[in-house]
Amino acid sequence: MHHLNSNIIGQKLELYNAEVIFYPRLFHQPESHQLFTDLLNQISWKHEPIKIFGKSVLQPRLTAYYGTKAYTYSGVTMQPLPWNAPLLQIKEKIEPLVNTQFNGVLLNLYRDGQDYMGWHSDDEKELVKGGAIASLSLGETRRFIFRRKDNHQIKFELKLADGDFLVMGGDPQKFWQHYVPKSPKVTHPRINLTFRMLA
Repeated sequence: MHHLNSNIIGQKLELYNAEVIFYPRLFHQPESHQLFTDLLNQISWKHEPIKIFGKSVLQPRLTAYYGTKAYTYSGVTMQPLPWNAPLLQIKEKIEPLVNTQFNGVLLNLYRDGQDYMGWHSDDEKELVKGGAIASLSLGETRRFIFRRKDNHQIKFELKLADGDFLVMGGDPQKFWQHYVPKSPKVTHPRINLTFRMLA
């Protein structure tokens, strides 16, 4: 057990070289459902291209970026939109837990099980070195899988449900990748928010 706050206890995951702490259902119903609905309707969702092997392809999900600092990944620079009410509501709850003031959040909307996220590490140069990345899931449950960069046979899988919160601290991006695979049986949407500290 890992105590970041006297009232809320997270589970430290058994990932070598990584400080990953899992808070199941940090946001309960009806708050989680209200946040999901507000974000679905109030976020300026875009279907944007990224560069993969030099080619421009549409991402298999919708995205948005909010905060105070620009952020670049996969050849795309995202200018932040200003924080809105549901994002500030989430920030207010998670920042004391993580002991971090986040200045950017990348949002992904997985419209159904055909939308996914490929293997990657959140290791862009703008991110504060060693800074925590805090991930909140709302809506449909989806698989979330880690694998070691130096040995792809070593994996760790979670199912992230509505209201689940995951903190990736220390330096997990150096040794691990993660992804959200397609899940053809899933027909409902999921929103994932990854709060970051940009230098």
